[in-house]
Amino acid sequence: MNKCVERLYNGLIKENPTFVLMLGMCPTLAVTTSAINGVGMGLSTTVVLVLSNVIISLMRKIIPDSVRIPVFIVVVASFVTMVQFLMEGFVPDLYDSLGIYIPLIVVNCIILGRAESYASKNPVIPSLFDGLGMGLGFTVGLTAIGLVRELLGSGKAFNMQVLPVSYEPITIFILAPGAFFVLAGLTALQNVAKKKAMQKGDTKAAAKIGCGTDCSECGKKETCGNMK
Repeated sequence: MNKCVERLYNGLIKENPTFVLMLGMCPTLAVTTSAINGVGMGLSTTVVLVLSNVIISLMRKIIPDSVRIPVFIVVVASFVTMVQFLMEGFVPDLYDSLGIYIPLIVVNCIILGRAESYASKNPVIPSLFDGLGMGLGFTVGLTAIGLVRELLGSGKAFNMQVLPVSYEPITIFILAPGAFFVLAGLTALQNVAKKKAMQKGDTKAAAKIGCGTDCSECGKKETCGNMK
């Protein structure tokens, strides 16, 4: 598989930051009261991820190890500030909805994690696609959670009425507990798919969606896609 395509697939499916790695839970649970909020936060994070990965990859050979984390934070904070000003100027309603969670992108563990584990050790192009894959995976996760919460909690999707007017909204889904319920439900569905793939002995298929097992203790590690 082409390395760039592999990085995209890795972020979207195999190591999805929301449903597999469980990273960035603060904005995931807080802003996903609607699908639009999920898209907005996800795309904002994607832009910062891609740009910071590119810059950190370009600078990887001149950044001293002793100050690499402060440098990463400065780079990420610079791009977050740009994104924040652009959102405030062009999409003020979305900016108001996301509130404090936009500047908090600076300390999002997805961004710092990819900077430390990938961008600081790899060339620019793969780092760009790594950031894009992780960002899109985060966007898909937030959008899915927001869509389910909005649909069940208000009968709408992207602020458009979808369910009949007679539908009685389950308001808990647009409250704080609803985020936990939906995240747990969607994660469980993914785990069911992994389990079925493993039961069929299809280790390569399971690896593609992140089997979630300890490779060192797996009896099928010789044929697993994770080990190749």
